[in-house]
Amino acid sequence: MRTRLIASIAIPLALLLALPAGATSGLNRKDKKTLKNAAEVLDVLTSAPDNGIPQELLAKAECIMIFPSVTKGAFIVGGKSGHGVASCRQADGKMGSAAFYTVGGGSIGFQIGGQSADVVMLIMNEGGVDGLLSDKFTIGGEATATAGPVGRTAQASTDAQMHAQILSWSRSHGLFAGAAIDGSVVKPNQDANARLYGRETSGKDILVDSKLAVPVAAQPLMDSIRTHMAAAVAADLAEQN
Repeated sequence: MRTRLIASIAIPLALLLALPAGATSGLNRKDKKTLKNAAEVLDVLTSAPDNGIPQELLAKAECIMIFPSVTKGAFIVGGKSGHGVASCRQADGKMGSAAFYTVGGGSIGFQIGGQSADVVMLIMNEGGVDGLLSDKFTIGGEATATAGPVGRTAQASTDAQMHAQILSWSRSHGLFAGAAIDGSVVKPNQDANARLYGRETSGKDILVDSKLAVPVAAQPLMDSIRTHMAAAVAADLAEQN
């Protein structure tokens, strides 16, 4: 009887430990909504080339950050006002896995109005990546940022835009526009990342070192990010030729 009891416990436990991280992460409703909405935001910005983020900049970006439905009021009073995800390009050119981040504490401008907006940031160089991997960084402080240009190409970009560590856009009422986000604080959402991967981890492990496989829950988003970023690289190469 005792042997049977031990076996009845051990087998389910072994099966549980064998499950992928995405199946044991216990993502909450907000986490799942963030992953789903981030993919939708990315699909929208790439399906409207004349009013979206230039392909050339997507192709050159080291990382992309997507924050769906950031509220205007929360930015004014500070605090954690937006939840989003980030992914960074690996040495082989492929985008790595997803990490949860939060943004808040400043004024985002909202040049195009509305009570909330989707916010997209492109990290353009190593300095911006270093900020992303820190415990937190302030845009306009530790990392320089400017509003990104909108359109099929970046030919009309200013020198400041082409040399900024971070380029940013917001979308409200279906339209993308460059967004000024100085004063905003960006930091990893460690609790959400622990839920996603089933253990405590770091932005470096997720975004740069590629030590963690993409969890099942994040796979649809990562499929979208990898598809769109690869398409941007292909389009940029075709434009150059």
